[in-house]
Amino acid sequence: MECFICTTCGVQQAPSARPPRHCPICEDERQYVPRAGQTWTTLQRMVAAGHAIDIREIDTGLTGVGIAPSFGIGQRGLLVQTPHGNVLWDCVGFIDEAAIAVIRARGGIQAIAVSHPHFYGTMVEWSRAFDHAPIYVPSADSTWVQRPDDAIVHWDERVEILPDVTLVQCGGHFEGSAVLHWAEGGRGRGALLVGDTLTVVPDTRFVSFMRSYPNHIPLAPGTVRRIVATVRRYRFDVIYGGWWDRTVTRDGARAVERSASRYLRWMGADDQP
Repeated sequence: MECFICTTCGVQQAPSARPPRHCPICEDERQYVPRAGQTWTTLQRMVAAGHAIDIREIDTGLTGVGIAPSFGIGQRGLLVQTPHGNVLWDCVGFIDEAAIAVIRARGGIQAIAVSHPHFYGTMVEWSRAFDHAPIYVPSADSTWVQRPDDAIVHWDERVEILPDVTLVQCGGHFEGSAVLHWAEGGRGRGALLVGDTLTVVPDTRFVSFMRSYPNHIPLAPGTVRRIVATVRRYRFDVIYGGWWDRTVTRDGARAVERSASRYLRWMGADDQP
């Protein structure tokens, strides 16, 4: 029995004797099945192909966890290191012993949290590598979990998983799409870790909002206003997106407001978020 990994989205499936016939996450309108069809791999095959976890220092108390060479959607996770424990925010579709050793040396992982189903990756493997760390998945997205596990904890609306580290459900991209607010992040200025619940775009002065990024399906104006109203309650100056080098380094709260105004204006709606 193998836990096969979708090569398109990078999400690991439940154990099976042969590759699954379908990837429900890729068959959803927010993702896609390649024209050549669905293909699968395993952790062992990825090791043989030369994949490794890419660990980079992002900022004080923040470490990036990606894959080299890039795999699946190409996202990277973030290890948030606090005096009360560490949180792995978002996951990638691979894990290796070298990364486990590095992260253990930094205090390990006390909790795992994911922004949305496209970033589930090998979250169960990561949990088991760190003493079955709880995996926080919004109740609204529970049906998208492809590899069920007893470590999964369902939550709704808002939950403080460590002191000053809070998960906040925003909806939009997925019904349960979430952000992580780290009150002491950004060197004390406050940080918002967003995955692509709202995504940091190449012009890193801005973020944007979509139902589907690869298929260019926008969100309705009312949904965007709800996302903005949700994150407006929190103090943050830095926004960390879901990919390397996608960071709003300052003025993050105002960046969300002006980004929403621009989005709403081009949607033909009142531009006041």
